[in-house]
Amino acid sequence: MKWLKRFLLAVIVMSALGAASVVAMYYYIKPELPSVKVLKDIRLQTPMRVYSADGELISQFGEKRRIPLSLKEMPPLLVKAFIDTEDSRFYEHDGIDFIGVARAAVNLVLTGRKSQGASTITMQLARNFFLSRKKAYIRKIKEMFIAWHIEQLLTKDEILELYLNKIALGHRAYGVGAAAQVYYGKDVADLTLPEMATIAGLPKAPSTLNPISNPARSIERRNVVLGRMLAMGDITQAEYDAASKAPNTAKYHGAEITLSAHYVAEMVRQKMIELFGEDDAYSKGYQVYTTIDSSKQNAARQALVSNVLHYDMRHGWRGPVKHLQNWPWPADKVSQYLKGLDTYTPLIPAIVTAVNGQNAQVAVKGLGELTLNWQGLAWARPYIDADHQGDPPQQASDIIQPGDQIYIRQDHDLWLLAQVPKVNSAIISLNPHNGAIEALVGGFNFALSKYNRATQAKRQVGSNIKPFIYSAALDNGFTLASLINDAPINQWDRSQGYAWRPKNSPPVYNGPTRLRRGLAQSKNVMSVRILRAVGIDTIIDRLVALGFPRDDLPRNESLALGSASLTPMEVARGMTAIANGGFLIDPFIVQRVEDGYGHLVWMARPKVACSECEELLKQGADVTPVTIGAKTSADTGSTDKEAALSAAFGEQPQQQPDWQLQCAIAPVGQALLAKRVLSQQTAFLVTQAMESTIWGGGSWEHGTGWNGTGWRAARDLKRHDLAGKTGTTNESRDAWFSGFMPELEATVWIGFDDPGQVLGHTSHYSALTDPIFGGEAGAKSAQPAWNAYMEKALKGLPVKGFPVPPGIVSVRIDRATGKLTRATDYTSRFEYFKAGTEPKTFVHSNLSNPFDSDSQSKKKDDDGIF
Repeated sequence: MKWLKRFLLAVIVMSALGAASVVAMYYYIKPELPSVKVLKDIRLQTPMRVYSADGELISQFGEKRRIPLSLKEMPPLLVKAFIDTEDSRFYEHDGIDFIGVARAAVNLVLTGRKSQGASTITMQLARNFFLSRKKAYIRKIKEMFIAWHIEQLLTKDEILELYLNKIALGHRAYGVGAAAQVYYGKDVADLTLPEMATIAGLPKAPSTLNPISNPARSIERRNVVLGRMLAMGDITQAEYDAASKAPNTAKYHGAEITLSAHYVAEMVRQKMIELFGEDDAYSKGYQVYTTIDSSKQNAARQALVSNVLHYDMRHGWRGPVKHLQNWPWPADKVSQYLKGLDTYTPLIPAIVTAVNGQNAQVAVKGLGELTLNWQGLAWARPYIDADHQGDPPQQASDIIQPGDQIYIRQDHDLWLLAQVPKVNSAIISLNPHNGAIEALVGGFNFALSKYNRATQAKRQVGSNIKPFIYSAALDNGFTLASLINDAPINQWDRSQGYAWRPKNSPPVYNGPTRLRRGLAQSKNVMSVRILRAVGIDTIIDRLVALGFPRDDLPRNESLALGSASLTPMEVARGMTAIANGGFLIDPFIVQRVEDGYGHLVWMARPKVACSECEELLKQGADVTPVTIGAKTSADTGSTDKEAALSAAFGEQPQQQPDWQLQCAIAPVGQALLAKRVLSQQTAFLVTQAMESTIWGGGSWEHGTGWNGTGWRAARDLKRHDLAGKTGTTNESRDAWFSGFMPELEATVWIGFDDPGQVLGHTSHYSALTDPIFGGEAGAKSAQPAWNAYMEKALKGLPVKGFPVPPGIVSVRIDRATGKLTRATDYTSRFEYFKAGTEPKTFVHSNLSNPFDSDSQSKKKDDDGIF
């Protein structure tokens, strides 16, 4: 009894001392312990995700990939896999598993190594949020105290949910939602048992047990997890046997990108940093909705890529990327080599393995062996220079040899020999009424070059500048019927010692020609004569009003021919001022930003073109235009405009509106009316001339028909609500096409990044049904992409036409003289004028064409029959 009493006393004393030590240690390190109350309002660091206006994922940015899920959204078997492996008594302890602590202590005494951490899930959560992974006794003590605090604050399910969303699982994946996507490209609900076990085995060592980096060790760890699940009764023996024998199927999956728009994503990234700062932009889980329309974006990308490839092919084959040394190689070496090569969609790397007559066998990255037949090879005439191509090949061996590294691409069911193009291009498409960027592609391939030519490349615009110059003429005494002498110019420059002789392209001159036709056929000398008549200062002021930087506008007559260097974005913006009736809008690409909970935190307030609003304001009405998104109720079909208008004026709506970019009139809250830079009447008249660029004029039946420079749009699109303008610079270094219909504008540029390199010429080219030959120009090099884009972008849209604004009158004129006429045959046409500027005199009915001495029937100065 004496020894028993002593033993009990010793236990009591030791327990008291232990308790006192714990209390003392707690108060000693208490100042260093963080407050765990932040866990009540924890916001997991999640990446920024960028979407199109219709919800397609464009990109995501951020160091940590995370897909936060509620515990109910996680498969129960996946949750059990983590509990069974990491903390089987999770629901039984208060944050500290003393049995596990004792086991770790015994292991330390026996082995001398800290190989078992005894960390519960709650302790791991404490470490992940507040501490480091460094193995130290003081860290472990802090871990225990923090875990105990967490258990007092949160329920077990809340702790488990936070843990499964926070835990690092390798390859920048944090939480089970991200891990399922990164390793298997799946939602967590679709994971198989072996996949769940693989993910559950990662917390111990995400890098060394990784199924991508270390598949063998990952399988071993997976089977340990399966063994724990079997021991805990959560799976059957049969399930264990099947899952433990399953192969490793993990491979890296990027974000679930559903819309290719890399240049757009980079523009959005820069805008978000501007709005929220770099740290918050990448980590606060912002959901960014752009103005991009996914169908238009796809159409723009396909149009640009196809056009660039067709240009490149008609200029000839520059040869293989390289010839592999010590050929032939064994198949496994070929396959391994191809894995290391980049794919530039749609170009896929390949190696020629055999050449037979007019066919070739190629090993293709990710696809194995394929045959290139003659139809996919015959285009490859040798490239000599920009203006010359060699003779057509006769055999496949004239083009490629076994051991050549090449690229191929697929066009429908046909595989084609291909090469990475050196030429580049850009396309941008705007909503002319509010500046929303609906499609943008800044180059052939973002992986090849991140330089955004749509917004950064200042290139000479050529004849694309003429609509703006003609707009100044229409405000300074000219009409669409005004006659301007289309004749050569010879001007002696005393300072330079030579004569400036601007020429038409082609060098055809019609004599006195109506202004409408001069713009539609892009007559260079007429543009110069207009600049002289109106005055260069007036022209420059007009261009500045249309948004072009004054410093980029040369103060000489070459300005009339497009010597100014502007970006495609600037040109497109200027064109929208013609398309929308005279307003200068501001292009924008981010329409709204939501936080991770779907709450609206920022919304664009674009200035809109609204002639109706302008008239009401002139009458003294207390209104302003706003661009709104209409939320349609699935139950009632009604439109919740109040919520949309609240969002437009900065008040957070109760329900987030869908973005439909439509105009409404509301009580004045903030002026959002775009600045008028052209009168409605001037914009309409310029549009009329640009319609003739596409549809031409005259009477083909009577031999007086003629084409505008953009006639291919009439052929391909067959719509009477299109207006456009070609543009080609000196020596064809840059080629442009800009055009619009009432609801959409698009501008295309093509050229080399080296502005000194010319687009050149090609001889007749029939392979792959490409009919373009001769000198490259806006109509041949840029317009095919514009046509292809607009064909898809406008599919299903009814033809609207351009409405005639107030203050415009229409009278019948003589096509040859521009004077009034009583004739109603092909020698006349109706023409539009600003009221008061229409001609006042009639042409004599018996007067032959004063500019054509042969006969009146040869009058060719027409511009379209309406």
